[in-house]
Amino acid sequence: MTQITRMKTEIIHEKLSGAIIGAAMDVLNELKPGLDEKLYERVLVIELRRRGHTVDAQRSYPVFYNSDLIVDDTVIVDPKVVSAFNEAHTTQMMIGYLAISQLDLALLLNFKSFRLEWKRIVRQNRLESDPPDLHAEKFLSATSA
Repeated sequence: MTQITRMKTEIIHEKLSGAIIGAAMDVLNELKPGLDEKLYERVLVIELRRRGHTVDAQRSYPVFYNSDLIVDDTVIVDPKVVSAFNEAHTTQMMIGYLAISQLDLALLLNFKSFRLEWKRIVRQNRLESDPPDLHAEKFLSATSA
């Protein structure tokens, strides 16, 4: 008889990312799909703040790069209205947002259809003294739901 042992993998910022996804689902249910990305972003900011989160919209970084939303100084959120996420969305998040911000988690949210689609993108551990390699794709991983 073989015994199967499951290792529990820790999900980075699980509670906060769950709260963000839940708020995004409520926004989608209220507004319905297919509107402009900026409208979902604005309403998501209102909803997250209403739920007690701090949200920075369009935060600027020293390289003149603006990320969409930063929730609780921990998670980057990028609302989209696209038919499907593609490699460019993931690459932009991994190489751009996470590398420049030095944050560890980003969420891509797709408001295109009645069912919210999301993708969690996690920056793998790096030494804080190391500058980000903007040309490397291997130091990041992406997961979706």
